[in-house]
Amino acid sequence: MAAAQTATSQEVSEALRLPELMAIMRDEGVDYGKDLAGELFPDGNDSRWLDMVAAIYGAPTVRTHFDDVFAQQLEGAPQDVPAILAFFTGDLGKRIVGLEIDARRTMLDPAAEEAARLSWSSLEDKDRGRLRDLRRFAEVNNLVEENVAGTMNANLAFYHGLNDGGAFAGDRMDEDDILAEVRGQEPQVRRETEDWLMPYLALAYQPLSDAELGDYIAFSESHAGQTLNAALFAAYGAIYPEISNELGRAAARILAGQDI
Repeated sequence: MAAAQTATSQEVSEALRLPELMAIMRDEGVDYGKDLAGELFPDGNDSRWLDMVAAIYGAPTVRTHFDDVFAQQLEGAPQDVPAILAFFTGDLGKRIVGLEIDARRTMLDPAAEEAARLSWSSLEDKDRGRLRDLRRFAEVNNLVEENVAGTMNANLAFYHGLNDGGAFAGDRMDEDDILAEVRGQEPQVRRETEDWLMPYLALAYQPLSDAELGDYIAFSESHAGQTLNAALFAAYGAIYPEISNELGRAAARILAGQDI
């Protein structure tokens, strides 16, 4: 279906610089794979695993599926596409996209991520207006709830991948056990989501004036902004469970060859 992607959705993708963003997300996935290695494998540094992780996140089918779902979502609300393009091809929109991508790349560095956390924490004393606006932005776009739900769905898919791949040496987890395990992770997932998201927003939008951030919030509150947000989360929601299921299957193949 990639060839059927509409010209307008392609233009939105280009305006949002989604290919660059997905390349950064692939790097984030590899970092996540390194963290998983420490939990899954005795030596905590399985090179075969990291090669698998890079291949799974970088698979062309991932980008194709993302593009297809994103296009389908925008095709359902064609009246909103001109407003989306108008905002993100304007001076402020272009600047915002650049700031978001730069901040996402910067947060790959653990030291920079920690600095962003400290900056976010300092807003309580230094700039409560900016603190309020960033929380409003996150609320308008439902960022915490959408990311928590997406992570929970991805975790569920990962366990299914482990199960289907035979990671449990013939003693399969039943569906109730998997659901209970994933549901039990929700408080930690929510905490980790907020601990990353809010510092990221503070870092990304720090160069914006209050008025500029207000304009971005106003766009996000608009019908066009809500359409775009829904399309992006639908596309992410389509690919991450698939990625996580493949990660689970890959981990199972390695675990099957280890005495743990």
